Amino acid sequence: MLEAILTPEQQTLRDEVRAFVKAVPRQLILEMDADRVSYPRDYVQELAGRHLLGLRFPVEYGGRGLGWTDEIVALEEVGVLGTSLACLYSLPGIVGEALNVFGTPAQKERWLRPVLEGRLTVAEALTEPRGGSDFFGTTTLARREGDHFVLDGQKRFVVGAEGADLFLVYARTDPEARPHEGLSAFIVERGPGVEVEHVYGLMGTRGGGTGRIRFRGARVPVENLIGVENGAAAVFYQMMIPERLTSAAGALGMARAALEVATRYSDRRKAFGQKIRSFEAVSFKVADSITQLDAARMLVYGAARAVDAGDDPRRCRRLVSEAKKFATEAAWQIVNHAMQILGGIGYTNIYPIERLMRDTRLIMIWTGTNEVMSLIIQHEYYRELLGSPQTGRDVERDAAEADRADEKVYE
Repeated sequence: MLEAILTPEQQTLRDEVRAFVKAVPRQLILEMDADRVSYPRDYVQELAGRHLLGLRFPVEYGGRGLGWTDEIVALEEVGVLGTSLACLYSLPGIVGEALNVFGTPAQKERWLRPVLEGRLTVAEALTEPRGGSDFFGTTTLARREGDHFVLDGQKRFVVGAEGADLFLVYARTDPEARPHEGLSAFIVERGPGVEVEHVYGLMGTRGGGTGRIRFRGARVPVENLIGVENGAAAVFYQMMIPERLTSAAGALGMARAALEVATRYSDRRKAFGQKIRSFEAVSFKVADSITQLDAARMLVYGAARAVDAGDDPRRCRRLVSEAKKFATEAAWQIVNHAMQILGGIGYTNIYPIERLMRDTRLIMIWTGTNEVMSLIIQHEYYRELLGSPQTGRDVERDAAEADRADEKVYE
């Protein structure tokens, strides 16, 4: 962690979260990775008991009224625990974002407060079997019947599904509308017609209750609608911020953990009569890794500050997409470097590097694949650059033959 970029208050928060993370039982991590724990509810409740959930939400609903930069501080610390526990920490903030921005006061009192107090747990049901990156291809249907909607369909890869009391669900409410204009968002409570299955043997990120949800005629009261009917596109675009910033910040923690393990190992392990850190093949990997980590951290903090400052929403979507793409890819590379530094012993469960490698592989896929991040980044940059008048120096003119219009052929 770079002290210079943190305020005194953020340093205090970091130390508070670090104390919690240090106290998380080692056995919990091992049991989750061995698939002997399906959902660590006590962990979520302990976070709530320490007033660490939903830090940026209003005090009146159980938050601390902080900003995204503060939450990034906490998320990096929790990230050292691995993807599952970091994600479970993030879920109240992800689902809470929809409630905080689009929910009514009654909805916030009914759901946001008990979620932040640890009395209710949440999950986001977004991905479908026929639509991963194609979010607007959602096929789950919500049919209006009087004062209820009736849901039919299924979602998969829902982290926290097995233990969640509430689900944020996107469903199609107008099959005749254009894809992005016919979806609605709901809070769906676990109950009749909501079936949760644990069907996945995951490579990593285990123990977080990832499962499939089937909706079979689930009746959802109209008052559970988040935002306006057929207005889920606005919810989805807003949710890009918490989904991607939490992924990026958690990646910082995992990368840092792997780098620290590998660096300490390189200072102890000897080969050819000297510590292996004396070999450039090793020490340069450490140099590359810390450079990538610091660069990723600055990009993540920069994106968080832009959101806190109320920058243009489309620019914020670009920045959080950049942060998610860069931080997760940096984490993957850093963990790979750590594995190489440890050599064969790193491929065993004597060290946690193999688990971190399995965990970090997923974060380049979820909350939007990094290929989708690239699509958003270039799209928003083209729009911003070409849609605004040029105010700085016209560098294109700084060429000896810049006036040769006959040579500038575009078609």
